[in-house]
Amino acid sequence: MAPFSRRIELGTLFEDAADRGGAMTAHFSRPLDIAPGLGTALDVPAAARLVLDAAGWFAAAGVEPGDRVAIVKRNHWDLVLLCCAAARLGAVPVPLSAHLDADVLEILLKRLDPALLVIDSARLAAGRVLPCLASRTLVLDGRSDGAEAVGPRTVLSLTDVRGHAAPAPQRPLTDDPLVILHTSGTTGVPKLVVHSTRTLLRRLAGFEAHRWPVLASRPGDVVAGAFSFAHGRALAWTASVLQLDPEKLLVVTGSDWDEARPLLERHRPTTVEAQPSTYVRWRSHVRAQGDAFERVRLYISTFDAVHPPTVRTYLNATRRRRPIWLQGWGQSETGPLTFRFLTRRALRSEHDRHPTTRDLGRPVPGRSRLCVVDRETLRPVRRGTPGLLVCTTKALCLDYVGERQRYRRKRAGKWFVTGDVGVLTPRGRLLLLDREADALPEGSCVELEDVLEDRLPGVVECIVLGVPGGRCVPVVVTEDGELDPAQWREATADLPDLADPVVSSWDRIPRTGTGKVRRAALRERLGVSPETYGTGKWT
Repeated sequence: MAPFSRRIELGTLFEDAADRGGAMTAHFSRPLDIAPGLGTALDVPAAARLVLDAAGWFAAAGVEPGDRVAIVKRNHWDLVLLCCAAARLGAVPVPLSAHLDADVLEILLKRLDPALLVIDSARLAAGRVLPCLASRTLVLDGRSDGAEAVGPRTVLSLTDVRGHAAPAPQRPLTDDPLVILHTSGTTGVPKLVVHSTRTLLRRLAGFEAHRWPVLASRPGDVVAGAFSFAHGRALAWTASVLQLDPEKLLVVTGSDWDEARPLLERHRPTTVEAQPSTYVRWRSHVRAQGDAFERVRLYISTFDAVHPPTVRTYLNATRRRRPIWLQGWGQSETGPLTFRFLTRRALRSEHDRHPTTRDLGRPVPGRSRLCVVDRETLRPVRRGTPGLLVCTTKALCLDYVGERQRYRRKRAGKWFVTGDVGVLTPRGRLLLLDREADALPEGSCVELEDVLEDRLPGVVECIVLGVPGGRCVPVVVTEDGELDPAQWREATADLPDLADPVVSSWDRIPRTGTGKVRRAALRERLGVSPETYGTGKWT
């Protein structure tokens, strides 16, 4: 296959697609927050005009090339449009999840020292101190009779900046900072990850934009996405989809099925990408009403571990003869490192203790390499031996903002320490065990979660917390907050000795913007010791 030659630029992403005659239409589960009057459908030229408008807003707010523009608002695809607008000015956009706690957001903004903070009124009300952490603040909603001063800082509304023409586009050098993204923050304050045009667009989006068999969007495809659009995945996903130009793009902004269902049932996607927590939240509705997924040929899951019952449910919901589930593993710092295709046949076996979705396949050919090293000495171990996973990839991020020493500590020559623990089989397949911070001396919390969810059909989610010197604590999430003791005893009869299960509802589990469980916060909430078997050194 010939290499992909079309250059992808973030600032002119939508203009370039419009110039090529891109025919795709984006449909939303609710109107864009920055342009509610445009309704729930937007073609590529209209999206390009909206990016130009937003670039004009930022220019009027004083943004210049090289400035950092922090963007924090509730989840929607307009986070991507605002990033493009900032990049068009030669600024460095920093999308931040609205799920971040106010104290965490304050820490990140202090590290960033942004020239402009772009924020919605809900997030502004939750953190009054935030405008003091940026030179200027632009509030995306709400009215204003003029610029308002907060100490020495200036707070603007859209009324103050509308109508300003966008200047000519500025393009950063290929290896200069393009965008700053934050990690999930499951173990504490998220890291601020710096990517360049080369690492994010050339290496990641450019790779996806090939016409790969099975994986690539086709002209007649209806491509659905339901994940955090503050995550770097949203930029690469949007860029690659615009290059491939499917018929429709469906944007779902949350895991609320009442919001998602009308859009999915009306347009019937052929490919779906969602974060695992969203797949889990929709699962009971899929079993009862699977029509929305009857045309799906490809499901894609990244961000976090996904368990066999979830994959099985969705593969069985489509009428396609041979649907595929693509399970990817990677990190914000690296992009995808491995992938595996799952089929109905692969997920047919239930109740056995085998890796199933913990088997994440092989490194992406020609794109990444993996090695397993001893957690103490960092020396390579034999195939089949558990250890710390390190990788090489040309898509590796440039740095961590405000934590350069942390970044350097995770670099070992050409290798980068992922912070995950796993096994490379003799045939080179990756079996993922745990995050190093949550790892058990023997076995795997994630595998136990696989087994328990497979054996307990009424369980929505299971989280296993390791406790040094004690029994692992299982936290079981159910729809009704109930768990049959007899079913639990039967499901755990051949498993390691576990503490009595803590039964919880979904909303009581602390989560990140991508739906990952914040295990340290969960331990604190449950009164479980903060000590783990891991060191936490490599997070």
